[in-house]
Amino acid sequence: MYEILRDCPAPAKLNLFLHIVGRRPNGYHELQTAFQLIDWADTLHFARRDDGRIVHTNPLPGVPPETDLTVRAARLLQAHCGVRFGVEIAIEKRLPAGGGIGGGSSDAATTLLALNRMWQLDLPRAELQALALTLGADVPFFVFGRNAFAEGLGEALHAVDLPQHHFLVVNPRVHVATDKIFRDPLLTRDSKIVTMAFFLEHANKNVLGTDEIFRNDMQAAVTREYAEVAAVIDWFRTFTTARMTGSGASVFAAFDTKADAEAAYQRLPEHWLGQVTSSLAEHPLFAFA
Repeated sequence: MYEILRDCPAPAKLNLFLHIVGRRPNGYHELQTAFQLIDWADTLHFARRDDGRIVHTNPLPGVPPETDLTVRAARLLQAHCGVRFGVEIAIEKRLPAGGGIGGGSSDAATTLLALNRMWQLDLPRAELQALALTLGADVPFFVFGRNAFAEGLGEALHAVDLPQHHFLVVNPRVHVATDKIFRDPLLTRDSKIVTMAFFLEHANKNVLGTDEIFRNDMQAAVTREYAEVAAVIDWFRTFTTARMTGSGASVFAAFDTKADAEAAYQRLPEHWLGQVTSSLAEHPLFAFA
């Protein structure tokens, strides 16, 4: 029985492209995207409790522990399996909140994976993914644990092998109101369906794509509302093509070498947050399900 699991990574993701291809009657948007795991990560630590309590030992400022996704994930798994144990959760937070790189969702997925191991539940990955979807649209991807071509709400996942790349991710320290962007009347909601084979053919040549079809449909709406995001995209043009990930506010570009990414980072304005990071082939806790 595992009583302590320390240094559990919760890696970020990038959306190599993001298309909105439709809208459901309930208002949810149908998406197509490609998720890329990267080695920029939060780190979580877990200590088993025998009293059944779920305790977040260092909650984020302004986030009540009861609403924190890691606490919700632990309680969900505990209730689903009738577990008598509890857990103490501590997070070393590095990923910016609301940055479009999946920080909170990844923390929740790492919690599900770690507690699956700590509490010796041995739940299959598909069952954990189904639980994860009740926590948020991006959480199942992190439980899935492989780079993926995704459809639906982002939960229909198909594993893909992507080339190794180095990225510079830049966050202008603004928080994008995702709900507001999804309500934008000018938001494109009828992008042409892309096949996975077409994506892979072009991604293997250039991870950001040379065709206009490889874009983020939310980027135009976000840059209209948030000048800081537009400024980051303009800054990147000195080096290469850049793209917003998720619903923003982070923007990224791919580089052939880590040295090239670090050279661009050295020229980053001080008021922005930047990180040089590399692609991952799978989640570091992939074996936990």
